[in-house]
Amino acid sequence: VALETAVLTHGLPRTPMASPCDLSEWIAEIPANLALSVLLDTTVRNGGAVPATVGMLDGTLHVGLSRAQLERLGHDMDVRKLSTRDLGAASAQRASGGTTVAATLAACATANIRVFATGGIGGVHRGWTDRPDISADLAALARTPTAVVSAGAKSILDLPATVEALDSLGVPVIGLGTRVFPRFISQGNDSLGVSAHARDAAEVAAICTAHWQFAPHVGALIANPPPAQWAIPADEVETTIATALIEAARAGIRGAAVTPFLLDRVQRATAGRTVDVNVAVLESNARVGAAIAVELASIRR
Repeated sequence: VALETAVLTHGLPRTPMASPCDLSEWIAEIPANLALSVLLDTTVRNGGAVPATVGMLDGTLHVGLSRAQLERLGHDMDVRKLSTRDLGAASAQRASGGTTVAATLAACATANIRVFATGGIGGVHRGWTDRPDISADLAALARTPTAVVSAGAKSILDLPATVEALDSLGVPVIGLGTRVFPRFISQGNDSLGVSAHARDAAEVAAICTAHWQFAPHVGALIANPPPAQWAIPADEVETTIATALIEAARAGIRGAAVTPFLLDRVQRATAGRTVDVNVAVLESNARVGAAIAVELASIRR
């Protein structure tokens, strides 16, 4: 099961923190970003699968990082955030970096990894008709035969446009125990559905196996809703985003600066609850990813 490292290098803080969402295996004595990576590694192993955390060190893309390598990436203040477009330059310049969904999928293609667990994918940004800001994650999904387990796409995106883009690219969205498209930190609602429904990991594996017979080079998005006890109501998140967009327009904030502004506003409005749900989502998706990997291995045997 592949795991990304952008959340290690550019996600949680580099200082210790108490266990988010009451996770018993969280190591509170080490920096939070490293504690999360260790947690995800352990979760995959406990599920009977092999974790393959992806990251670049000194220009070499590693598929499967040791604890020492994770610590190095997590402590490096100059580390880059690498999408697919950045891998070549970072490799030539012998740089180190954490991989996004798109870059991690590039590693999956090279190493023939069929399952990847992440938090939420990128997608089509709001206001895309004025500025076509579309994440490289979507194109990577369309050309990599990997099942990506995520809680849908990030809440700040234009989610209807993101789902339409996935449809246009031929990427199936398989809802695990849900018929609606999750909104990363929210559960989602009937306004946005999925293209297929699966009851459990075994059915997901069966659908993916059949999908790859017809589209051998196209990935699948496994939509696993955030744990209900930690999810933030969609209406609350949407109201915050709508207000923040008005504030951004008034302040003249445009282009790439809008996304961090929205994320900051959502974080403030939810009084830090986004950290709890983010970690809960990542742990849940790692657990589901391991279960799917085990089922896929069973089918191959």
